[in-house]
Amino acid sequence: MALTKRELFLKRRLRNRNKLHAMSSGRPRLSVHRSNKNISVQVIDDLQGVTLAAASTLEKDLGVVGKNNVEAAAKIGAAIAERARKAGVEDVVFDRGGFLFHGKVKALADAAREGGLKF
Repeated sequence: MALTKRELFLKRRLRNRNKLHAMSSGRPRLSVHRSNKNISVQVIDDLQGVTLAAASTLEKDLGVVGKNNVEAAAKIGAAIAERARKAGVEDVVFDRGGFLFHGKVKALADAAREGGLKF
């Protein structure tokens, strides 16, 4: 019984979320969503249920509208680090969802770390 790509994605997402819930200890969550055309990221406070900061390739001022490549992911990572620090957040837990930590997701994470976020 072979699993489909979607089923594997959902299994990874649940496994990742359960591990994050166990180790978060009240820290905000840096949540990444990647589609075929765009990439977006949010810093979410799960205790209060609010988004503290967000960045996406859909924003025109970042100059990467409609792009979904490693360079765009790095710009989004730097932007979210700056916005999160403005909101007073430095320590987060990285929620990659069901996406593999490779390529665009890794570039986003590295740029966020260079921008000052700790995870």
